[in-house]
Amino acid sequence: MICGLIAIVSCNKKEVNPNLDSNVMLEEPVNTVVDSAAAGKHEGLALIEGGDCLTCHKMDVRVVGPSYQEVADKYTEADIDMLAGKIIEGGKGNWGEIPMTPHAGMSQENAKKMVAYILTLKK
Repeated sequence: MICGLIAIVSCNKKEVNPNLDSNVMLEEPVNTVVDSAAAGKHEGLALIEGGDCLTCHKMDVRVVGPSYQEVADKYTEADIDMLAGKIIEGGKGNWGEIPMTPHAGMSQENAKKMVAYILTLKK
């Protein structure tokens, strides 16, 4: 009976999705950004909407992290490289003690597009 139970359990393995528990955001496919840009949407916004960003950030309301409006009001275009680095590497301390998850799978170019869009929200 024990052998039968072991056989049943071993044959019922669930398929594991290696991306399910990952905190690393993969780079968005180029065709998604091109399609969004063709539809008149800023490439940075298309990348934001295609990623996990809106889980912790909203346009004008603080959630886990600052709103995009707060970021735009605090930083300038001179900060694009630094902010793109924060998206890729993560960080902690600028907006509180909750760390921002790193997005190591994102290219510097796409991170800069996202920051450029966020800075357009400056009041």
